[in-house]
Amino acid sequence: MLTWKDVINFCVNGNPTPDEHVEKTEAEWENLLTPEQFRITRLKGTERPHSGELCSIYEAGKYNCVCCNTPLFDSTIKFNSGTGWPSFTQPIKENAIKYEKDTAYGMVRVEVMCNTCDAHLGHVFPDGPEPSGLRYCINSESMQLEKEVANG
Repeated sequence: MLTWKDVINFCVNGNPTPDEHVEKTEAEWENLLTPEQFRITRLKGTERPHSGELCSIYEAGKYNCVCCNTPLFDSTIKFNSGTGWPSFTQPIKENAIKYEKDTAYGMVRVEVMCNTCDAHLGHVFPDGPEPSGLRYCINSESMQLEKEVANG
């Protein structure tokens, strides 16, 4: 389980190696994504709080990167943080997420990105629930929910 100390260590000493790396030109990303998805994932934008479709959805499944379809988070670790963005306590795998220090807007934060394609996802904070204490605050537009199929 990742902790705030692990997150800071990745920021300072380098990120885990992704399983694969996807690169596309800006034009290829623009053709693949909606304008809002492009603005958020490729230009490091943010959606308005409580505006994202995935904010209030708690169905079973995996939250994948909207750019490259890499699984990022599992629905079992999603929680209602009250912040207006989907929130998670852990990534699906340690190497699914990339971490970078973000000093924009006069604040010091930790930006989280897809480690496969470098898509901006949101930020991680050390004020989440136990046991990890982490809150991954993620833009809905940067993910797509792959719903779990019931076996029956």
